[in-house]
Amino acid sequence: MSSVKLTNVTKRFGALEVIRGVDIEIGGGEFCVFVGPSGCGKSTLLRLIAGLEEISSGTIEIGGRRVNDVDPSHRGTAMVFQTYALYPHMTVERNMGFGLLMNGMPKVEVKSRVDKAARILQIEKLLGRKPRQLSGGQRQRVAIGRAIVRDPDVFLFDEPLSNLDAELRVATRLEIAKLHHQLAGSTMIYVTHDQVEAMTLADKIVVLRDGSVEQVGAPMELYESPANQFVAGFLGSPKMNFVRLEGGITPDGRKLALSGDQAVRAATLGIRADALEAAAPGEGALAGEVSVVERLGDSDFVHFRTSWGQELVARFPNGSGARVGAALDFAITGQTHFFDAEGLALSGITLDPAQTAGATV
Repeated sequence: MSSVKLTNVTKRFGALEVIRGVDIEIGGGEFCVFVGPSGCGKSTLLRLIAGLEEISSGTIEIGGRRVNDVDPSHRGTAMVFQTYALYPHMTVERNMGFGLLMNGMPKVEVKSRVDKAARILQIEKLLGRKPRQLSGGQRQRVAIGRAIVRDPDVFLFDEPLSNLDAELRVATRLEIAKLHHQLAGSTMIYVTHDQVEAMTLADKIVVLRDGSVEQVGAPMELYESPANQFVAGFLGSPKMNFVRLEGGITPDGRKLALSGDQAVRAATLGIRADALEAAAPGEGALAGEVSVVERLGDSDFVHFRTSWGQELVARFPNGSGARVGAALDFAITGQTHFFDAEGLALSGITLDPAQTAGATV
């Protein structure tokens, strides 16, 4: 198990700075996920660790060894790309072992490694096939197997599930989680824009925006205690609701009973969908007209438009009976978050739902 440490790492393409002074420590054996919107720099950061791009400044260490000037083949990393990049004329067995053979490893050792990886990934019956005879999920397993046979210190995954359909994404995501445990806690760094993948796979999440780190922490730490409004809105499905406040009053004049030293600074209220419940008419902290109802089987996502024109969403139990066009009031019954005018999280603020219900000014 090897740790990975980035210290003040920057990357510039000419005058354009795409990675801005990033500091990250990933412990040996951790499963760390880089997540963020398209263009935030997560794939570039992974390529810097792999040595496929040169850093402009800063230091990268793998296993305590500075690797800034070390060739990619000698960094002890193995990368799984978004595209499978398999040789179409080679069998699965040949694809998995080709790199080792090119490096001069004896054929007996190569076969032993390939057979072991195939058992882990449950693709023993596919070793004699060509890539065109495989499904997308099977091809991705072969690509992962090609990384396993190298026995790297660190596995690097660059959006490996992006080319799979929804069902295969879920199945392969579970296989990658199992793989982390089967490989005795190997260090893995995984890039995705999908916050569900991040939440379900990671020991540690690094949220990136515009080449900078917004927050680092365990999945539930970031979900329950986001450092700012960007992180709060990015993690969680559906997206967190945000309501602008003026002195604790919503745009339609409903006064929220806030207490705490920073309550006066609260500029935005953050509420997740499952923190809203139906209230009696005129007694909710929020109200609106139902615009869409998504029935998911176990629950309903009820989207509603407020009187000031904002779209919000609540999660109701299955069979809620909510109908498009209905006017509903919503009580806040779960955890709330507050952010100042700059979008930074405010702590120590509490909301009293009993005093808030139906209060107007």
